[in-house]
Amino acid sequence: MSGIIPKNLIEDIRARCDVVEVLGSYLQLKRAGNTFRALCPFHKEKTPSFHVNPQRQIFHCFGCGEGGDVFKFVMKYENVDFGAAARILAQRAGVRLEFEESGRERSPGGIEKDALLRVHEDVAQLYHRCLLDEKHGAAARKYLAGRELSLENAQDFLIGYAPDRWDTLLLWAEKKQVSVKLLEAAGLVVAKEAGGYYDRFRNRLMFSIRDELGRVIAFSGRVMNPDEKTAKYVNSPETLLFKKGRLLFALDRARRAIADERRAILCEGQIDCIRCHLAGFTNVVASQGTALTEDHARLLKRYADEVLIVLDADTAGQNAALRAAEVLLAAGLSIRIAALPAGDDPDSLIRKQGREAFERVLAGAVGALDFQAGLMRARGELDSEAGKNRSARAMLELIARAPTAVQRDLLLHQAAELLQVSEEALRQDAQRVNRPPPVRAPEAPPPAKPVAHPPGEVSLLELIVQHPDVAAEIEKYLPPELLTDADCRAIYRQLRAAPEAFSAAVTAMSAECQRLAAQVQMTPTRVMGGEFTPLQAARDLVLAIARAALERQRVAKKQQRETATGAVFDQLTQEISQLTLDLTNLRQGWAKAEMILASLVV
Repeated sequence: MSGIIPKNLIEDIRARCDVVEVLGSYLQLKRAGNTFRALCPFHKEKTPSFHVNPQRQIFHCFGCGEGGDVFKFVMKYENVDFGAAARILAQRAGVRLEFEESGRERSPGGIEKDALLRVHEDVAQLYHRCLLDEKHGAAARKYLAGRELSLENAQDFLIGYAPDRWDTLLLWAEKKQVSVKLLEAAGLVVAKEAGGYYDRFRNRLMFSIRDELGRVIAFSGRVMNPDEKTAKYVNSPETLLFKKGRLLFALDRARRAIADERRAILCEGQIDCIRCHLAGFTNVVASQGTALTEDHARLLKRYADEVLIVLDADTAGQNAALRAAEVLLAAGLSIRIAALPAGDDPDSLIRKQGREAFERVLAGAVGALDFQAGLMRARGELDSEAGKNRSARAMLELIARAPTAVQRDLLLHQAAELLQVSEEALRQDAQRVNRPPPVRAPEAPPPAKPVAHPPGEVSLLELIVQHPDVAAEIEKYLPPELLTDADCRAIYRQLRAAPEAFSAAVTAMSAECQRLAAQVQMTPTRVMGGEFTPLQAARDLVLAIARAALERQRVAKKQQRETATGAVFDQLTQEISQLTLDLTNLRQGWAKAEMILASLVV
């Protein structure tokens, strides 16, 4: 079918194709702090200058200047267009490509993504107000108090309450003139067979589910009465925004700490996760009671090298921990599993015994094979030949998930010791697992000469990316039209319009824009000290760009005056004098320049 690939499908492919995993199948990547390095495949070099950033999901070569996202890499490496690169990556990710006439992101009912984001945020605030309501939210506040969660905690995590009514959202939507079809597309109301709608969530404590960027995209409603004969949790259905198997609760809060420590802690429920954050364990995320998926693992791999699994101590929790370990191990992560005391979860343990008790649990975490062997020993599997054979097979199945030879070698040695069998025998059995041959890289083509962009404008973009808090100051005084470079101007406009959607929007820009966007995102953050702050740097760059713009205007008017006469000559002379005065003021610092800059924006 002719047409274009929908943006939501492109995002789906990108989410499933981790840049480190994909590029690692082409190149020999080596970790260097929070990034990876390799010899650039696009030009000849002896010292690695090719960097891959798993947090931003981009690459950039500081030698030849090539850069972009996973799509751009496949396009360049395979020498194909965007459509072919999308097909390659879609096949790799197991995604079926579909096409449409319009590239706007819409749900099957024609609802756009931006509208869904807005209604989720508005409903999250509505549920929070219901929690604070003196009458309707009393039971929910009492429940939170019983769980030792304050209203400040509820505000911080945007916890709310869905009243015990069938039409709370319907009445709100009517008052706010919000389409019921929009609520249905968001999964917030359900259509009746006989016609009409009713609220999906009723009489439940409501947890706002956010994506990596901190945007509310779904809800999880928890029953407050344990004796109530209904599901403990009701979650939003899958929508254009929400794919349960690709989202981890609190990752928007935890990703910085995870990236800093290179370790994530995985628990099961939202309250467990919130309790851990309140106790200072800020690298904790929750699977929200669902089985861990390959998408979850790829998501964690962007930020972490190791995952510490902390699930319930019952049989179901133990089995879930091993299943999660298999998925995480296949993603190339190191795994440890912590055993909680019987009858406890992270929330109850921290509330009863404090932060130190949870720290002891984490300190006692063991490797996945140790944990597996401990369960087998407790179940008597290692006491007989048949049981030991079953245990060996189970361990080999787990080891086979490891993607690297080094990791498999270490695990095989460990398994032999745990089972007290010959390591050689285990290795012979492990060799039966077939693995695809490594992908060979083609000959590196000669590098293209990088496009030269104005250094000041590039520095401005780097500053906005590295210090987003100064973006408002820059936008206030610097209209995009003052940037002379078309690529810098396009990137600047996108950063102004929707910084949270920058990575996705860059894909639709020109190849050079994609390369430049990767460059400004990958450039190391400059260390500033003393009085030279990011704000001062921003103002200096704005002044420099504004001075250059006024100087261009002055030169142009001087050229016009050479052939002018009479009143036109006098008018141009007056304008040149004003420009000269403005340039003088701009050179005297920010205080005198602020009014002139404001006039440029107008």
